Amino acid sequence: MGVAYRMLGRVADAEDVVQEAWLRWYHADREEVREPRAYLVRVTTRLAIDRLRRVQRRAEAYVGPWLPEPYLTEFAETAPDSADRAVLADTVSLAVLVVLESLSPPERAVFVLREAFGYPYAEIAALLERTEPAVRQLAGRARRHVAERRPRYDVEPARRRELTERFLAAAGGGDLEGLMSLLAPDVRLVGDSGGKAKAPVRVLHTADKVGRFLVGAARTAPADRTHRVLETNGGPALLILTGGRPDSLFQVDIADGRITSVYVIRNPDKLRHLTAH
Repeated sequence: MGVAYRMLGRVADAEDVVQEAWLRWYHADREEVREPRAYLVRVTTRLAIDRLRRVQRRAEAYVGPWLPEPYLTEFAETAPDSADRAVLADTVSLAVLVVLESLSPPERAVFVLREAFGYPYAEIAALLERTEPAVRQLAGRARRHVAERRPRYDVEPARRRELTERFLAAAGGGDLEGLMSLLAPDVRLVGDSGGKAKAPVRVLHTADKVGRFLVGAARTAPADRTHRVLETNGGPALLILTGGRPDSLFQVDIADGRITSVYVIRNPDKLRHLTAH
């Protein structure tokens, strides 16, 4: 699931790929499979590449900015120590997944296998049936692309959670002054509704515009609104519920103690899988 989601940025598509990989494993001649883990990763990666080519064409008709579906990582992924977990969290963050959307499917596969899961180049070459020099070239190109476009942010969990909760209190209470103290001057807000809910159809820039938008949204919020703090995409997120149903999910990037990006997911199709959590 970790490989498939990082390849696709879509929970439902990733689950379909994992299901198909399992079916192929079920019908495989086990005596011919020397390395089960390598077999499963190879099948999952190839299926994800095929699906990625299809969904990228579908995404061209998407209304407004596109963000990945939120992926619950609190229990979905574990790592032996905090350093390994930080690497996993970084490669599944919304900011990184948005950048990965601009890579070609082979570049994305190499980046995910190398940077997220630490596969050796020789093993990636075998998985993708490419030469090792070709894989190294793809990896270098993908790494440079991500480094150039990835926003800088802090990943210290306690600090992120504290600022995220302060952000909720200020935004939910319509406290413009409190928001301005948390937002970086060049903060941006990316809203994803897919045309199915109210959200900005363009990215908002500057603390003044972002703060005023959030305060305006708070003033028109329904009275039965509640919230929960979840861990999605490797960091704290605020799930807003209306009448007990997911309405919006907020997540922020933080650098130098200020919020540099605000992500708002309102497309109901991307929130539906959070109802059971």
